[in-house]
This record gives sequence, C-alpha cells and structure tokens, in this order.
Amino acid sequence: MNTIVIKCGGSILAKLSDEFFTSIKELQQKGFQIVIVHGGGPEIETMLNQLQIKSEFVNGLRRTTAEVLEVVEMVLSGKVNKSLVNNLSKMGINAVGLAGTDVNILSAKAIDYEKLGFVGEVTHVNSNFLEGLLRKNYLPVLSPIGIADDFNKYNINADTAAASVAIALNAKHLLFVTDVSGILKDGEVVPYLNTNEVDELIEDGTIYGGMIPKVKAALQALSTGQLHEITIINGKDSLLALDGSLKGTKIVKELEVV
Repeated sequence: MNTIVIKCGGSILAKLSDEFFTSIKELQQKGFQIVIVHGGGPEIETMLNQLQIKSEFVNGLRRTTAEVLEVVEMVLSGKVNKSLVNNLSKMGINAVGLAGTDVNILSAKAIDYEKLGFVGEVTHVNSNFLEGLLRKNYLPVLSPIGIADDFNKYNINADTAAASVAIALNAKHLLFVTDVSGILKDGEVVPYLNTNEVDELIEDGTIYGGMIPKVKAALQALSTGQLHEITIINGKDSLLALDGSLKGTKIVKELEVV
C-alpha cells in the first residue's frame, strides 16, 4: 500500500488553496492512499479567549487542564475536523472525519502530568482500522486527541501524532504542510537535507521557532519504520510541481544519496 501521511498545521488550515485540494485528488489518482492529521492551535486560542479560559505553554506545549482539554477536543474534533472534511468532499474525495479517541486510533499516555496536565504522547496506533478505511478508498482525517487505558483523553502535538501514524502505517511519505515553502536558507528553499544537516541548521539558527518541532518530528519518524523521506511543503499552492514531483524541502536519512 503506497501511503502518504499529511500533517496540516493549524496556521495553514484557513489558507489551504483550491490547488492544495486538487493535488490531493491527483495523488489519489496516482495510486496513493492518504491520511491527514491536523492541528488547530489558532482556532483553539481564539475559543479559549472567547470563553475567558487561561492557558499557558511549557516548552512549546500547551499545558492542558481538564477545562482546556474540553475546548481543545471541541475545536479539533468538531469545527476544524469537519471543515477540512467538507473541503475534501467538495473535491469528490471520500473523506471521513475521526478523532484519535475513536476505536483507540491513538492510544496515549501523559508526558508529564504534573507539568503539562492532559498532554500526551502516542503509545500505539490502531493501524488495522486505518488500513481498512484506506483499502475501501476512504481518506481518514484525524484530530490528534489520544486516549489512555483509563479512558483519560490527551492533547497530542499534531507533528508527533502524524509521525506516529506514518511509522505505524509504514508510509512512503510524510508531509508537513505549513504556510512556508519549505526550509529557507538565504531566502531560498533548500530542496534536500539529510538528518545531519538538519541538526547543523538548528544549531546555526537557520531552522528556528515553529519549524524546530516539525523537523524534530521528522527526524524521529526517519529513525524508525520504512520512511525514506519527509517533506516540508506549502499548503497555499499545489503540493505537486509541473513534473508531478512533490515540492518543498525533503529531509532524507543521513546515509541516503540524493
């Protein structure tokens, strides 16, 4: 099964172009099975502010109380998920919206309950269920809410959730869709990087801010499973170049020759 896992960041969701959705359809026509994992940070922030619920970030992760988790789940599994499904459906794509808690798609445990509350990491992915949907030509759209053995729910970073799904499905590609065209150096997109070069660019400040968790999730995913490359790509345009190849910055394993 040729599977592509696509992670759509919260900052790009409102900016996804018609060309983006058209390219999803084109990838399906090329024989790829696609899973989308999405974030929704800006929408969550807006709703928390409207409800006057305070939240804070600890080491880049939103500390999630039970009250905050209720809002996170409502926004991610409700508004954001269904909006994305609707846009895919308009393209004639058989998209189905799911929460990671459904049929234990994302099993999870707390990272550090004392510091972060209900923020979790993935312990297992129900790949059999996802593969069953893919075989029937459905496109799963997954919100990154996980569930533990004690039925507590956890807010999971969408980058790491997508990486976990890609590893579990032995995906051929993992795409991080953002609002930039890839990793930039001196104003130009870097077409290829190996894992060692990524570390160097983090150290020298070329890769900074919100790009760091994306590339770290990329490195984690490349270290296990069958993934050969991960692409950071812009969702404000088509995912595909004129020759049918994926745009953006491709991160490959250290020993692979590009």
